[in-house]
Amino acid sequence: MKQNFNDEFKTMVVELYRSGQPVKELSSEYGVSEVTIYKWIKKYSPIATIDEKEVTPNDLKQMQNGLS
Repeated sequence: MKQNFNDEFKTMVVELYRSGQPVKELSSEYGVSEVTIYKWIKKYSPIATIDEKEVTPNDLKQMQNGLS
């Protein structure tokens, strides 16, 4: 059965990962597959820009859509 998680939950899991918790531990604690957590990490982790601001890949996608 596919579960839907809201962005707030996904962001929280990514923040826990970034604070040092292993993906395996997060997976068992929250009942989410490791592959799914890695996808969230890729989607919600900030990227440093030239002017030292941080944006997520999702932010970049929204900016690109705004330009078209």
